[in-house]
Amino acid sequence: MTEFLLLTVSGMKCAGCESNVTAKLKALEGVRSVKASSQNKEVSIEYDADKTDLNAIKEAITSAGYTVE
Repeated sequence: MTEFLLLTVSGMKCAGCESNVTAKLKALEGVRSVKASSQNKEVSIEYDADKTDLNAIKEAITSAGYTVE
């Protein structure tokens, strides 16, 4: 089942940060698309809820060095 999330993420300051978050999330099984915006401090994620969940997504972001608010 496809789910969509819009998370507020602090610590992203540039395109490199956006790429880092995007790469970490796309490495998760079930993540279909990611759009990260350092300007808006937001990450939008489309994912398969049968393969991953909010906790795994939050863990991937925090392991990249950012904070989910």
